[in-house]
Amino acid sequence: MSCEGRFSAGSVALSFLLGSAVGAGLAVLLTPKSGPETREFIREQAYSARGEALKVADEVKDKASDLLDKSKEVVEQKKAILESALEAGKAAMEREKERLIAKIKKEEEEGTVEAKGEG
Repeated sequence: MSCEGRFSAGSVALSFLLGSAVGAGLAVLLTPKSGPETREFIREQAYSARGEALKVADEVKDKASDLLDKSKEVVEQKKAILESALEAGKAAMEREKERLIAKIKKEEEEGTVEAKGEG
């Protein structure tokens, strides 16, 4: 059973069950059958409705499981991207730190040389 469009599988199942109940009720009121025949018909309809409801429930469960698996994959992909960006940021920060330390040392050395030349 495919539930395309605006209707969820749950609403389709509920509609089916309600339709079955209404149909069974009308059958009881309008049927020319005897009591035992009518009860058997209602029993068959109830079993049929139960089977359809179970089938829809299984489909919904499968779709939910697939969606959960896809969501986990997306989360893992985004996590890997963020971890990569974090590592790149750490590496860039370390390079900048080393560059600034080297610049400070160079300025200190130049300042020492200038101080020696003046004294």
